[in-house]
Amino acid sequence: MLDLLPEETLREVVDLLVRLVEAAGATVIFVGAAAAFARFLLVAARRSGADGFIAVRLFLGRFLALGLEFQLASDVLRTAISPSFTQIGQLAAIAAIRTALNFFLSREIEREGRTVAEAAPRAVPGAGGG
Repeated sequence: MLDLLPEETLREVVDLLVRLVEAAGATVIFVGAAAAFARFLLVAARRSGADGFIAVRLFLGRFLALGLEFQLASDVLRTAISPSFTQIGQLAAIAAIRTALNFFLSREIEREGRTVAEAAPRAVPGAGGG
């Protein structure tokens, strides 16, 4: 059988892809954290109250959820080429932990989003201009 790509070369390519996806995930998390920190400073300077901080948490939470997805993708890629049982077990554990984190983070984002949406109409009393 003709090998289009030797296994060692394939491992090197996948290793590079894993590093790129991990870097993408880390970049997403870093950019989100930096932007959330800037928003936090604005909210703190304006003394917007709890609703402003909830919005910052939601903003950061979305970036964290996306970053976790990238990290999970890199873990799946890492075990794509002839994984050992140890690697499969590690992937299962990591995937379970990251999926649980993402699940609870998504629930928190959804709950906080509802809180912000419910508070929005109350935040502008008499804005009808009539």
